[in-house]
Amino acid sequence: MRIQCLSISLLLSLSAYGQATAAAYRTWSMFGGGPDNIHYSTLDQINRENVHSLQVAWTFDSGDQHPKSEMECNPIVVDGVLYATTPNGDVVALDAATGVLHWRFGANEGLKNIGKVRNRGVTFWSDGKDQRIFVGVRQYLFALDAQTGKPVNAFGKAGRIDLRDGLGRTPLNWVTMTSPAVVYKDMVIVGGAMSEVLPASPGDIRAYDAHSGQLRWQFHTIPHPGEFGYETWPKTAWTYSGAANNWAGMTIDSAESYSFQSGRQLQTSMAPIGPETIYSPPACSPLTQRRASGFGIFNSCITTFGTVTRRQHLPWSP
Repeated sequence: MRIQCLSISLLLSLSAYGQATAAAYRTWSMFGGGPDNIHYSTLDQINRENVHSLQVAWTFDSGDQHPKSEMECNPIVVDGVLYATTPNGDVVALDAATGVLHWRFGANEGLKNIGKVRNRGVTFWSDGKDQRIFVGVRQYLFALDAQTGKPVNAFGKAGRIDLRDGLGRTPLNWVTMTSPAVVYKDMVIVGGAMSEVLPASPGDIRAYDAHSGQLRWQFHTIPHPGEFGYETWPKTAWTYSGAANNWAGMTIDSAESYSFQSGRQLQTSMAPIGPETIYSPPACSPLTQRRASGFGIFNSCITTFGTVTRRQHLPWSP
């Protein structure tokens, strides 16, 4: 569906938000509602009996629409502030009760998009002291101060990381984020979208330090020499084949230290973030399917990892 502008309407007073407690499913501080991304809330002030009487409380128009605007943003609300992305890739922070703009961040530095910019929102993170908004725009992952909207200079280089770096491709091939990152403790975990024809970047799952932007771990969905499953691919596939990526978003099971990612063909995948973790990379693109020899492990399977080593994997077909 084509969306011409970011237009957010609040249909009732935020008293329902004000009633939120620490109980599960009573806030919307993460993409999809919570770490499990199931789009569910236990709030019941708005129900089937009174939904017909809702009135528009406020509307915000981002004003950066263009003929090919496409936006799939799921706004989040943290401490009474609504955070969202616009069709051009800007980030806005609004008073959730009134719609008043607190700040706006333009990552494109004045450049206007003329094609589709698919973005599903932002990620909030706090260590109890610092509060940050993470957002993917073009080939970058930005860390913004949640209070001011300014890049956090201590993160990466001047507040951003180039997602093309560290993937072993020269020259650099395009990589972008169409879905928000997920956070686990002090790690920001990202997937990405990339080309499905050669040349292409691999769809590695990566975790960055939320404070500094330093790479904490990286899982190769196309195994490198010496890694489990390497022999199921062509010997040099890791140097040229691409995709096998997670673009649709992730979920976190904090209690079990699991990270789940969905990939092509609606497969479920998981990445190692704790002492007992499961990983299954997303389905491969047609590119990697054509290039893989044998089974091409991690295209369609679930694998269990310990802190350092793989424990088991379960092949499956969509």
